[in-house]
Amino acid sequence: MADTDEFADIPTTTLADLLGRAQVMDIGIRALWGPPPRVAGPAFTVRCPPGDNLMLHAAVHRAGPGSVVVVQSGDLDYALAGGNVCAVARRRGVAALVADGLIRDLAEVREMGFPVFARGVIPIPGEKSAVRPLGERVRCGGVSVDAGDVVVADEEGVVMVPGARRKEILAAARAKLAQEAEESLDVWEAAHRARIDRILADGGFEE
Repeated sequence: MADTDEFADIPTTTLADLLGRAQVMDIGIRALWGPPPRVAGPAFTVRCPPGDNLMLHAAVHRAGPGSVVVVQSGDLDYALAGGNVCAVARRRGVAALVADGLIRDLAEVREMGFPVFARGVIPIPGEKSAVRPLGERVRCGGVSVDAGDVVVADEEGVVMVPGARRKEILAAARAKLAQEAEESLDVWEAAHRARIDRILADGGFEE
């Protein structure tokens, strides 16, 4: 868990710069209350077919402390979870819920301070009948997620760090942040102006 905990200090913008668009969830997966704390943890993956939330409800009793429950659903007609499910997840130490779908009881979730990143809210819950395996690869917000990948989410969005690249990306992110911290705005502005002017000149731009 130590490596994933350390990602809580890394902004999603830094990770997005390093990992590229393919590892960033689409803008529909957003914090449902804010400003949310930045959360980071290993993905606990769940797949729910449209209209059914059984496996997410099963997952909250099985996801380990510090994990981020990541749900593939795409359902925009029924809620995957509500206040009680989020309260149980929070009590068990789950760091956050990231869902390609909807929840309900947003006021309760906001009041308890449980971070939820999803497509929105709807007041009607889904059924509970479709049994699916837990811990398999899912697709959430357009990104493939394997169990154990590092999920980092904040008010900018949700980024997935592949588990196999965890140490590499953490080291690169820390180095990038350290370099940026040492660079004054004047130095950044000069370098930025030179870069932009060079691109403009190469493209035939004339003042």
